[in-house]
Amino acid sequence: MSANAMRNWDTAYEVKAVALLSLGFGLVGLDRYMILPMFPTIMKDLHLGYQNLGEITGILAITWGIAALFGGRLSDLIGRRRVVLSAIVVFSLLVGISGLAAGLGTLLLVRALMGLPDGAYTPPSIIATLEASKPSRHGFNLGIEQMMQPLFGLALAPILVTQLLQTVSWRWIFVMVTPFGLIVALLLYFVLRKPTEAEELAHTTVHDTSMHKWGDLFQYRNIIHNMIGMLCWLTCLVVTSAMLPSYLIDYLHLSVPQMGFVLSATGFGGSAGCVVMPAISDRIGRKPMMLISSAAALVSLIGFMQIGAHPLILFLLLLSTHFFTFAAITLTVGPISAESVPVKLMAAASGLVICTGEIFGGGIAPIVAGFVAENFGIQNILPLAVGGLAVGFVNSCFLRETAPLRLRRLALRNPPVPVAP
Repeated sequence: MSANAMRNWDTAYEVKAVALLSLGFGLVGLDRYMILPMFPTIMKDLHLGYQNLGEITGILAITWGIAALFGGRLSDLIGRRRVVLSAIVVFSLLVGISGLAAGLGTLLLVRALMGLPDGAYTPPSIIATLEASKPSRHGFNLGIEQMMQPLFGLALAPILVTQLLQTVSWRWIFVMVTPFGLIVALLLYFVLRKPTEAEELAHTTVHDTSMHKWGDLFQYRNIIHNMIGMLCWLTCLVVTSAMLPSYLIDYLHLSVPQMGFVLSATGFGGSAGCVVMPAISDRIGRKPMMLISSAAALVSLIGFMQIGAHPLILFLLLLSTHFFTFAAITLTVGPISAESVPVKLMAAASGLVICTGEIFGGGIAPIVAGFVAENFGIQNILPLAVGGLAVGFVNSCFLRETAPLRLRRLALRNPPVPVAP
């Protein structure tokens, strides 16, 4: 895109589109994670065990991953707008239906169905956010969008839900979310638009707008490493998120309000990490930030494992763990995946990376953690998350840089040598 076009960038549209897509992703996070602080209450009401919690968490992650794979590819073919609007309407209705669950079977069914629109929304919303953003703000704007999932689902939900449970049934808490999703869908209908071909080209290092086969994704090295990385980050996130309420109450013997306070650190830390670290990566590069984030998350989680029933210290260490974990997630599913492939594969790339992470890290890992907790004690779940972060750090060493500003500076520093005639 020309320098003149960059100067005349439609910032008003960028602000509106990013804000609404971010609110939509916040509701996706609320749908997914608001059930976590309700688990102790739902367990008593529906007579569930630890392994059931892993199954409930895992089934949504698996269907989320499958839907992300196909939703991303579909949006490359028919446009982001259609997929985003359809998904947000369906998941808004399904979250209300969750309150009707009468037992483990129906709860598993509803959560499995909810994972489909949640997953289908994720890749096209990420790419729609990127396409609405000025290239120099890719990391920052995608960070804004990605931060809403932990902010709504993991920071605000534990505090609000644990307070509402004092006076409102867990069933009605689900129903309260539906109207907000439908309102966001209506606003997106009037705002979101299709970018021009010139605008599309501005968002990838592979300057190619032609159609490609889905299998072409495997030609790009970063996509392979992002698939491995996403598996690692979600193993840490989902294992700690799903099992931590019971770990804090049953093993460390915290009260329900204390549990809600500690658990909210995941959301507050994750929200900040989604914005701060990707924004810095716009300047210093994606790869250095991935290495810093994975190493810092690993050290913080190891520290968390060593602390006893000290809510404030637990809060700070969990906040640090997920500040860096969510930074890695945001960079993996957003800038690094999208900037590494042609335009017509951008959402498919994000969808493939999300699918791998969700099915194996988000789906299989909590089921394994539930089995470990049920048979060997819930205190033994955290080493699974530590192992995921350790593998993720090693994997990040093999990524290739994609940040536009960083690449431009490197090109100026090392200009191509002219070939003699």
